[in-house]
Amino acid sequence: MLKYTNFAIVASFFCLWLNSFFPKEIQIFISFLLIFTFGILHGANDLLLIKNTNDSKNAFSFTKILIYYVLVVLSGLLLFYLVPVLALLLFILVSAFHFGDQQGLYLDFDVPKWLLILYPFTYGIVLLFLLFFFHINEVQIIVTEIIRFKLPSYYINETLIISGLIFISLSVYFYWKFESFRKKLERELFFLLLFAILFKTSDLIWGFAIYFIIWHSIPSILDQIKYLHGSFTFTHFIAYCRNGFVYWFASLLGIGLLYFLFRDTEIFNGLFFSFLAAITFPHVLVILKMSHKKHSKIA
Repeated sequence: MLKYTNFAIVASFFCLWLNSFFPKEIQIFISFLLIFTFGILHGANDLLLIKNTNDSKNAFSFTKILIYYVLVVLSGLLLFYLVPVLALLLFILVSAFHFGDQQGLYLDFDVPKWLLILYPFTYGIVLLFLLFFFHINEVQIIVTEIIRFKLPSYYINETLIISGLIFISLSVYFYWKFESFRKKLERELFFLLLFAILFKTSDLIWGFAIYFIIWHSIPSILDQIKYLHGSFTFTHFIAYCRNGFVYWFASLLGIGLLYFLFRDTEIFNGLFFSFLAAITFPHVLVILKMSHKKHSKIA
């Protein structure tokens, strides 16, 4: 994974360099192309992961798993329609923990478990709200389309400050108490600085796409392939793509249908992000279960 981290750093700075060459329209096109390919692909094998993480004595049929999964997605969409404020809040909270967990900050120290959960969660909140802070006007427009009223900017600013203080406090505590964590923390603080530079110098969609693809989706795909097959090879990657093709294609059809029906309306962006949020909810639960089982095997 160290080799990939070095690649991700170089790729991030390369994308920053490209930022000055591509007009905004081209950046948006490339961003959505990456999100529609690697971004959706990294959640396309959730059903297979569920099947592999279930114990044999608690195994469910593929049909039951599929039904439960679809119900969670539809429940997410319904929640965005009925109570958009609550749905958006849940999406941010779940995504924050998911991003922090993917960075490897779900720790296993001899401290209360709530601290171990709070740490990756606050990291994810800082990460997301750094992006929101540097593009506050664009974020307000999208959020308004989802929740149907304007979000005051001080909500974003104060959330960033409070979560930042909590994250720094926990980091200082872990750095002082656990020597084995110090190098890891130094790397993550460097990455956080890199993400801040990335978000500050890029447009909203371009900055998010670079982080989401390079630092989240591709590492997640690598972890999933290693979990499913024991190692990463090109053959295993092809098998991963083949297994997830139906879900990936169905997601694209759903997004395409939204675009066809609402492309000329002001609510399209809100519907688009609501759809992505809805398919995120079950994915986060699947990855968390996969990570728990993987760490249990190691222990």
